[in-house]
Amino acid sequence: MKTLVIVIHPDIQHSAINRRWIEELNKYPDRYAVHQLYEVYPDEKLNITAEQKLVEQHDKIVFQFPYYWFNCPPLFKKWLDEVMIYGWAYGRQSDFKMSGKRIALAISLGIDEQGYNHSALYKYTVEELTRPFELSFDYVKADYRPFFAYYGMEHNASDEWIEKSVPQYLAFLDTL
Repeated sequence: MKTLVIVIHPDIQHSAINRRWIEELNKYPDRYAVHQLYEVYPDEKLNITAEQKLVEQHDKIVFQFPYYWFNCPPLFKKWLDEVMIYGWAYGRQSDFKMSGKRIALAISLGIDEQGYNHSALYKYTVEELTRPFELSFDYVKADYRPFFAYYGMEHNASDEWIEKSVPQYLAFLDTL
């Protein structure tokens, strides 16, 4: 079964790395279904039923996004709030439609990896900063997997550096 990659990037035309990842994923339509939220919903009004059906059709789901202001793009938060609703994703009489689905994050970060630790400027690891996602997906009984992070976009955005990320990202997706 294909891996659903939900891309949440508010300005994909000006992205270097996320746009490149999408280009690569699109070369393998038999392996990956790429779903770009900001492209499908430029008005940010989600079709909840369509999103839920898309999730139901896939056992492996990756949320790909740039990490900035120590969080996800706002449309991802809206997706979580509006798609993973009571009765569908969780609750006493829920169908738990996300139960057992392998879920992971694929994150591009501007800061180098060394910046994310207890003795550095940003004080926390990315593992700690992404715990709300882990908890949310655990809550709906999904099989939350370790994330993929590609660090240093702010200082290393050469074509060579971006190309280096592509096989690493594909290898990550193959491990799900």
